[in-house]
Amino acid sequence: MTGDAVAGVAPGSGSGPVLDPVALLAEIDDVGRAAGGGWSRLVHTDAERTLRDWFTEHATRLGLAVETDRNGNLWAWWGGDLPGADGPGAVLQVGSHLDSVPAGGAYDGPLGVVSALAAVSRLRAEGFTPHRPVVVPVFAEEEGGRFGIACAGSRLMTGALDPARAGALADPDGVTAADAARRVGADPTAWGPEPARLARIGEAVELHVEQGHLPTSGGCRHGALGLAEAGAPLGLLTEIWPHGRWRFDLVGEANHAGTTPLDRRTDPMLVLAEGVLAARRAAERHGVLATVGKVRVDPGAVNAIPSAARFWLDARGADAGAVDAAVADVAAALGTPAVRESWTPVTQFDTGLGARLAAPVRVALAAAGAPVGADGLPLLPSLPSGAGHDAGVLAEAGVPTAMLVVRNPSGISHAPGEHAEDGDVRLGAAALVEIIRDRAGAGWRG
Repeated sequence: MTGDAVAGVAPGSGSGPVLDPVALLAEIDDVGRAAGGGWSRLVHTDAERTLRDWFTEHATRLGLAVETDRNGNLWAWWGGDLPGADGPGAVLQVGSHLDSVPAGGAYDGPLGVVSALAAVSRLRAEGFTPHRPVVVPVFAEEEGGRFGIACAGSRLMTGALDPARAGALADPDGVTAADAARRVGADPTAWGPEPARLARIGEAVELHVEQGHLPTSGGCRHGALGLAEAGAPLGLLTEIWPHGRWRFDLVGEANHAGTTPLDRRTDPMLVLAEGVLAARRAAERHGVLATVGKVRVDPGAVNAIPSAARFWLDARGADAGAVDAAVADVAAALGTPAVRESWTPVTQFDTGLGARLAAPVRVALAAAGAPVGADGLPLLPSLPSGAGHDAGVLAEAGVPTAMLVVRNPSGISHAPGEHAEDGDVRLGAAALVEIIRDRAGAGWRG
């Protein structure tokens, strides 16, 4: 399904076309369009499989060697056969994911993938030869939109997610992750850690659309909320806030909606409603974010009092203790224990790698005439992330990792309003060009 995403052919001794990241995004715009708006590209569905095939076709056309690992992650290799390519820390990784949440946005994940493809195409067209392997991964089930565990592909690879637990996860239709994998020809019995693959990754850089408008430093105004307010098209993430997901199981007594007096009902929906309000109050009290975005009601009949109800609480914030306190408050308000399904502590990105990336990113910013600060250098603010990422999973596993984010004027994410301007998209890809040139060039060890 590859289309005309060619931006031109760069002058020089290289070969091949230069891909335009904006045109690449347009190629996949119709894939997984949700009826009510947005995009639904859940793991092991037709939409997600179409995108994986699309990526493989483009990467192969660029001369990259594409493989699927035991956990379903795709890897497109440039220079994978270089001397020492299998050694510890040899590889520079640039990539992201292609799956989405239900009815999500167009940029979360795909922006990082198309930017990496475009950057590789530019460098190959210029005749650049990497001095270390460069790999563009597409991690599987990053969003957890179908089975509820985010970053499943990278967590399986690093050993942070037990394969048996992963396989037993079920989607809303009762299909387990293991069965869904088998239906598309994958082998869930092969899932598990890959320490040798992980050890090869010396540096990992993920480009991503900005999510939300969080406080920045180093922009045109210290503390500006988001890149737009900071006056900068690109930024570097410093950390990922601690975050987790909890489940509340509520028991009721099934009965007829038209024959059971109100004072004789045991209706779990009343407790569920109180849980939503308690979550909001607890979040405000402790200065964190708390969201109830998924509920399940049994048996789900309009004219029946439910026998059971469940809701899932997403809680996150800058302080882990405050997040825990908010969840505890909800549990206390309901008199129901919170079942923790996932938890990720604060994740710090590698400050040394971030510092090394600043110079090549500013080369791209300067070439584009981006705004400069009082020091005369192009603005490159730092900011935290309230969202989890595969890059965070790798950082937790000890891989030197950094994230570059592209300005999102709306701040909206995981929804159709997610956006980045075409010029900023192209600038992000140009920054990746300079990052690869610097970190995979002849002097990358310096």
